[in-house]
Amino acid sequence: MTVRGAQQVTEREHLCMPEDARKRARRRIAIARGHLESIQKMLEDPHAYCVDVLVQLKAVQGALSGVGEVVLRGHLEAHVVTAAARGDTTEMIDELMEAIRLR
Repeated sequence: MTVRGAQQVTEREHLCMPEDARKRARRRIAIARGHLESIQKMLEDPHAYCVDVLVQLKAVQGALSGVGEVVLRGHLEAHVVTAAARGDTTEMIDELMEAIRLR
């Protein structure tokens, strides 16, 4: 489902996330997952140091922020720059504003 809703997804199936952006996003998600697993292990240890946990939490936040950047850049490169040629600049501007709000 997109920001615009399920009905519009079927109308714009050709506007999918570029493969290279999906690969980069998956890699960053894997990094975040590794940090989360590290945090879980740390929290199982009764001697875990709070600052170490906070450092790992910050690493997860950074990895997830990176995913957002990759997805937004892919959207800009693949869809926003071609909106005028498709004739849907108004819709694309609305969608972009929503994407920025979600970031």
